[in-house]
Amino acid sequence: MEPYELTITEACEQMQEGNLSAMDLTRSCLARIAGVEKDVQAFITIDRDGALQQAEVADKKRKEGFAGRLCGIPLSLKDLLATKGLKTTCGSKILENYVPPYDATVVSKIRNEGAVILGKATMDEFAMGSTSETCAFKIPQNPWKKGYVAGGSSGGSAAGVASYECFASLGSDTGGSIRQPASLCGIVGMKPTYGRVSRYGLTAFASSLDQIGPLCRTVVDCALLMNIISGYDPMDSTSVKQVVPDYTSSLVDGLAGLRLGVPREYFTAGLDGDVEKIVRNSIEVLKERGAEVVEVTLPHTEYCVAVYYLIAPSEACSNLARYDGVHYGYRDMAAETLLEMYKGTRSKGFGSEVKRRILIGTYALSSGYYDAYYKKASQVRTLILNDFKSAFELCDVIISPVTPTPAWRMGENTDDPLSVYLSDILTLSANLAGVPGISVPGGFTQNGLPVGVQIQGRHFQEDQLLRVGFNLERGLQLGKRALDI
Repeated sequence: MEPYELTITEACEQMQEGNLSAMDLTRSCLARIAGVEKDVQAFITIDRDGALQQAEVADKKRKEGFAGRLCGIPLSLKDLLATKGLKTTCGSKILENYVPPYDATVVSKIRNEGAVILGKATMDEFAMGSTSETCAFKIPQNPWKKGYVAGGSSGGSAAGVASYECFASLGSDTGGSIRQPASLCGIVGMKPTYGRVSRYGLTAFASSLDQIGPLCRTVVDCALLMNIISGYDPMDSTSVKQVVPDYTSSLVDGLAGLRLGVPREYFTAGLDGDVEKIVRNSIEVLKERGAEVVEVTLPHTEYCVAVYYLIAPSEACSNLARYDGVHYGYRDMAAETLLEMYKGTRSKGFGSEVKRRILIGTYALSSGYYDAYYKKASQVRTLILNDFKSAFELCDVIISPVTPTPAWRMGENTDDPLSVYLSDILTLSANLAGVPGISVPGGFTQNGLPVGVQIQGRHFQEDQLLRVGFNLERGLQLGKRALDI
């Protein structure tokens, strides 16, 4: 077994016992990147020299007895998390050469624990997309099947973890952008409760929906990273002062007394047969481990896509107004007047999907249309939240598919944005309601593509999701399969 194939937990044990060093792990990952990155395309920026320097420092700290919980573990970061001295492009030409002067709070936290940052992961431009195909620089592909999408918007993060280029990654989830690529790439991905993890230093897409979370190969590793990145941050006005439990302590065998809710609206026409079979099998596995299964209803699910694609673009058009070529980022130098510079900078710097969403948001917020669109969407959002509150009176967690289908071919839906938007229908509601969700591998289709199982819970009860995910992982025992790279 190569060092890069270890989990975070296994790698930490090996280093603690003196069998491996941080330098060994980092060199192993860098060698793996050199071997497969041309096919996977998981990184926009690879900081080889910086990673080796960080590994050297990690080994020195371990010898001195000051090793953090991630000391020497090579990770990647979605390229919208600010990293001091390292490019943060958001997958956009408008920020192609932007180097932040500070670290995001989550970046500071993992640095303080000794993590080695290998580089910045490929993503949909400004996190707007479900396949990572809107990235201005590279398009990651699914490590399990060449020519298939890795998902989005955290596609590079998921592909990099699945292909063993890094041990884990931090991504962001605005409408499913951690859980969906985690499902399509066969790894674990968690969207924490809104406010659980600081968003300071995260480039905003939709500020009332965005949340940072981990993408890992196991639930145990996910719990470890959640321990590190969670907690109140005064630098983020949306951060919540809530006690953070030790998530690893929730990873116990058995689910006796736990009520598992199955939403009827998530198992309807349009759901792929293999996906339904895998999720239904996972439910049976959890029943065998002691869970009680009850049917619940989330009646406003059908409105999630419409609500999301009014609220998210409305917030995006406001957040992206700052990219005007004045203070930082790309500027159209050929423009002769200020107005021409604004127009040229934004029309050349932004890609088509970002411009589409800016137009949608501008229209929804415009005079005469605000009440009919944004205000109405916000009111329906409250109904969606109330659906979850009612469901959680009957159950402890909700289990469902993550996406209606497994991964599809790259380029298949490029000219049909609506079909891509609809692929998010099962993940959007968690963001609109602010509840936590996790995707855990459930199995593989007949075509060899991975399928994840989504578990959603009450606000700030990530420990329940991790407990269920841990038992599902234990019960399925999927084992290791060969990648298509």
